[in-house]
Amino acid sequence: MKLQKPGIRFSPATGLLIAHISAMIFGIAGLVLVLPNGDFIASLPEIGQIAFRYSMAGGGVVYMLLGAAAVAVYAYQTLGSKRWLTFMVPATSLSLASELLGTSTGFPFGEYRYLSGLGYKIADLVPFTIPLSWFYVGFCTYLIARVGLENRSLPNWVRSLGAIAIGSILLTFWDFVLDPAMSQTDVPFWIWEQPGAFFGMPYQNFAGWFITGVVFMSVAHLFWGNQPLNLGRSDLTFPFAIYFFNILFGAILSLAAGLWIPVVLGTVFAVIPCSLLYWLTPKISSTQGTAEGASEKNSVSVAQLQGRGAQ
Repeated sequence: MKLQKPGIRFSPATGLLIAHISAMIFGIAGLVLVLPNGDFIASLPEIGQIAFRYSMAGGGVVYMLLGAAAVAVYAYQTLGSKRWLTFMVPATSLSLASELLGTSTGFPFGEYRYLSGLGYKIADLVPFTIPLSWFYVGFCTYLIARVGLENRSLPNWVRSLGAIAIGSILLTFWDFVLDPAMSQTDVPFWIWEQPGAFFGMPYQNFAGWFITGVVFMSVAHLFWGNQPLNLGRSDLTFPFAIYFFNILFGAILSLAAGLWIPVVLGTVFAVIPCSLLYWLTPKISSTQGTAEGASEKNSVSVAQLQGRGAQ
């Protein structure tokens, strides 16, 4: 039986990815094109104004839910339920604990608070969608870093620490791009009580992001172990797309707000390193290549036997 090569094919995860990207495009259009034009909103018919109000009230919730659902389905299909759950549970629970601590005490991110627009707030502090966003972006950055390093001739401990560190750095630079725009739009989603030096954000915020990422990725890594995941570049196309389009979402909002420095930093320290890890990963894993080679060899052997039998 001929084995199928891994590749992009339509699946529930792919459908959710397309819906996730579509929701982000819709959100960008609303925040960048529609919201600043009050006259246009006022000219809409009643049904249009109702649709706009609903989109502004729930648009952020929808795109985050779709992103989390897409990554959950992908993780289950690609790595199985154990690895999916042993990443999602630490990522959501530990990031939520960090966010609750941050909004209550100012540690580790700084003094900030969430406004409306991202869904029901847990303990009236943190929208339930926030830990989901930590999960779905963090999963993608960790997986890309881990698989990218698996193919390097490095000791196991270096690959393990590298996957956690690089995954957390990529996660943090997503916030570099997103946070300035989301906190300074015409309708912000959170505000800084004590504005900092980086476009209103304290540098402490990024240290908090990196530490939080390191903590939950380390816990997940303990569950996953050091065994190779045996994934190829085609398997990473999905998480790469999730990460790239979420960076692009923040970049467009930042540029629309006139903030180009976060976009440059995000390109240099997020998009380029992530792209390198992706492209340096072999198209298919060594395990898949061995299996396909064995299958082809068996097919040749059978054909030879059949030829000899016919003589």
